[in-house]
Amino acid sequence: MRIRSMMLGAAMALALDAKADEGMWLPSQLPGLAKNLKEAGFRGDPKDLADLTRAPLNAVVRIGGGTGSFVSADGLVITNHHVAFGVIQYNSRPDRDLIANGYVAPDRAGELPANPDYRLRVTVGFDKVTDRVLAGARGKTGRAYYDAVDAASKALVAECEQGEGFKCSVANMFYGRDFYLVKQLELRDLRLVYAPPRAIGNYGDEIDNFVWPRHAGDFTILRAYVGPDGKPADYSPENKPYRPPSHLKLATGGVAQGDFVMLAGYPGITYRHRTAAEFADQVEWRLPTSVDVLKALQDVIEAKGKDDKEAGIRYASQLQSLKNGIKRFSGELEGLRRSDAVAVRRDDEAAMLAWLATQPDGKTLTPDIDRAMALIAEGKGVRERDLLVGLLSSQTQLMKGALAVDRLSVERPKADAQRETGYQKRDEELIRSQLKQIQRRYDPAVEKALVTSMMLRYQKLPDAARLPEVDAVFGRTPADLAKALDRMYAGTSFGSEAERTRLFDAPPAAVAASKDPLLVAARTLRPALLRIEDERKSREGDLLRLRPAYMQALIAYREKQGKAVYPDANSTLRVSYGKVTPLVARDAVTYAPVTTVAGIVEKNTGKEPFDAPKPLLDAIHKGDFAGYADPVTGAMPVDFLSNLDTTGGNSGSPVLNAKGELVGLNFDSNWEAVSASWMYDPRYKRAIHVDMRYIRWLIDKVYPSPALLRELGVPND
Repeated sequence: MRIRSMMLGAAMALALDAKADEGMWLPSQLPGLAKNLKEAGFRGDPKDLADLTRAPLNAVVRIGGGTGSFVSADGLVITNHHVAFGVIQYNSRPDRDLIANGYVAPDRAGELPANPDYRLRVTVGFDKVTDRVLAGARGKTGRAYYDAVDAASKALVAECEQGEGFKCSVANMFYGRDFYLVKQLELRDLRLVYAPPRAIGNYGDEIDNFVWPRHAGDFTILRAYVGPDGKPADYSPENKPYRPPSHLKLATGGVAQGDFVMLAGYPGITYRHRTAAEFADQVEWRLPTSVDVLKALQDVIEAKGKDDKEAGIRYASQLQSLKNGIKRFSGELEGLRRSDAVAVRRDDEAAMLAWLATQPDGKTLTPDIDRAMALIAEGKGVRERDLLVGLLSSQTQLMKGALAVDRLSVERPKADAQRETGYQKRDEELIRSQLKQIQRRYDPAVEKALVTSMMLRYQKLPDAARLPEVDAVFGRTPADLAKALDRMYAGTSFGSEAERTRLFDAPPAAVAASKDPLLVAARTLRPALLRIEDERKSREGDLLRLRPAYMQALIAYREKQGKAVYPDANSTLRVSYGKVTPLVARDAVTYAPVTTVAGIVEKNTGKEPFDAPKPLLDAIHKGDFAGYADPVTGAMPVDFLSNLDTTGGNSGSPVLNAKGELVGLNFDSNWEAVSASWMYDPRYKRAIHVDMRYIRWLIDKVYPSPALLRELGVPND
């Protein structure tokens, strides 16, 4: 598929002011920012950044739930420790705790296979397909509109995936205004090469999470493999390292305050173009509620893990994800309140609508905008119900697997194009992999306690918000719930990998006839889940049809203000640029933009989470920083700050200098800017990166791997 550098018409009016550091830009927009990039300090040709088949962007990959980048010709990939944490946890057990001790592969034969569902994707195609996606939807409403867009998207994906080893998707830009077909090479054999101990990779844990100054060496190195024929393949000892089209060069120098930096990655989701009502809902209900619900789940896992080390290891990755989510949501709430985001967005929207009323197309756009706002308001009545029921699939292991097997048995008899997204033939291999790995991430006592936490809250909902099928499975009282879970988990055979595999491979009739209590529960819940899904699709169909009117007005209004517009992030490849920048956090509190190993020693207490390993402390005390220290201060850098525009999904994103060399890895945002997924505030928005000098020094002096350092192509003296 040919990659085109295309502009998005009026939506991409980049001749307008784009000097602000805000912006998660599509690569195709960057030539229009050439003047601004040059003024900021970029030394390359911005046109090269619009071509995903050329360096440096073809070295940037989607990996796990974050971003990574190729750093050698033999498929080495660097990403964050927390992005690869599931891989580390998957390979850990009580007698080989890689979480605590880290891992350095002695050679390529010693590289450890990642969990079966861990994936790496390289974007190789990005084409505008708006007309094809919307051709069958025009004139329709609600669920019919949704289904038409869905059918067209599936047809495009099926056509795109005819080549072996590719995964494709249709990305929605500007909330239904434009659609792009994204083609990605998917690699399935990833192996662990180098991971620092937790006390380096996650130094400071939750105390330091989203906080500056930081002193974490948040990195892990893996290697991508392909089959002997060079094509993507499942893990096999016969596989060979993948040869990427290019890889990033590691800088031998570092960064200092004021230096140009640029970041490329796959930011997850931002909501900056949402309505004022959605801003209010986020601040007034969604964030506080999510924090309460997730905190209860965190408490469950921590309590169980104290008494059972093996259970603690099995749930370490899930616990880390929960803690990160809680901290992020809490910071987002505080930040949105600090920036008075609801009032700012409400005033901005009111001004936009008043301006629209004076414009020629105001009478055409306003009715659609009004209807979209009414639909958004209608969703409030079932939001907590949907949140809790949805967690049954995202925060469980065995139950999630049973729900997947049950739904797959319903979808398989359909023509593939008619199957639900996530349950088509293209998805079956991933479902099988997820079912296989449950064994290493599941404990019955922990799962029962997690479901209990969710369902006790559900049982307090008003009768009008409850679902009879959920009541039938879990009961209406705490006592009923306890009995139901005891019966379900004591009687199920789904905890056996062989049984899960058998049911996955079984014909639909055999799954439907199963008397396994967990499968019976999934089957009972199915009608309720399908109704929720239908309600969601009907609402989303109308919003897909109506939101473009809001976006058309907003884009035109921003142009009137002299501002360029980028689409909200949606897990597609984006680029942001800025400078290494200090932070004025509040009155009389200013932070320098670079931390050093001195801060590791200052924070160290010898107790988790500030329990720096002895080899690290010994190396710091020895002071052998030659080739890595800051040339001006002589200090050994650890992390640095920039004003790059980032959000979730940017974890592991490579940070490049003005010459396109790798100088750092993005891994976090500061507490004052966690709310940036909704509102960019230039006073506070900072991104936190681990300095490549610190990573190289760790590999050289602390947990040595000379062969790895040589492969990375940098001197070790």
